[in-house]
Amino acid sequence: MHHTHNTLPENIRGQSVELLNRHLAAAIDLHAQVKQAHWNVRGSGFSAVHELFDNAAIEVETYSDLIAERTAALGGTAHGTVQLAAERSFLVPYPLGVAEARQHIFALSQAVSAFGQSIREAIALSTTHGDPVTADLFTKVAGGMDRQLWLIESHAVRP
Repeated sequence: MHHTHNTLPENIRGQSVELLNRHLAAAIDLHAQVKQAHWNVRGSGFSAVHELFDNAAIEVETYSDLIAERTAALGGTAHGTVQLAAERSFLVPYPLGVAEARQHIFALSQAVSAFGQSIREAIALSTTHGDPVTADLFTKVAGGMDRQLWLIESHAVRP
């Protein structure tokens, strides 16, 4: 931990930094997964889905930045390299070779949902640790991810 005048006790800051870095790795992975879908989507409705994925990637990247900056504000070091993200992400690897929009929508729905669920768990953990500001950040991210899931799933073709 780096020196800071932040008044949270160091043990609480340390717990939050660990939790934040866990989710930073997953956010970086999720951003890459969304871009993978964006670059490789094919089929009917291409334009709308291609743009949807690009907007989702921008949103996820914004959240990874907020998570990393909160880590630094607590006196921690943000572990935001691609190598660490690949090593530490809890998300299921994105399937390569996917082309059809519906396949990408299904894969991204699962990834966004898994990330959102873990973020909700992080809200409770941050609160339990005694860091309501980090819990508030995770609450913001959870709301945004719920919105992204809704937007992505709205493009799913139902029988």
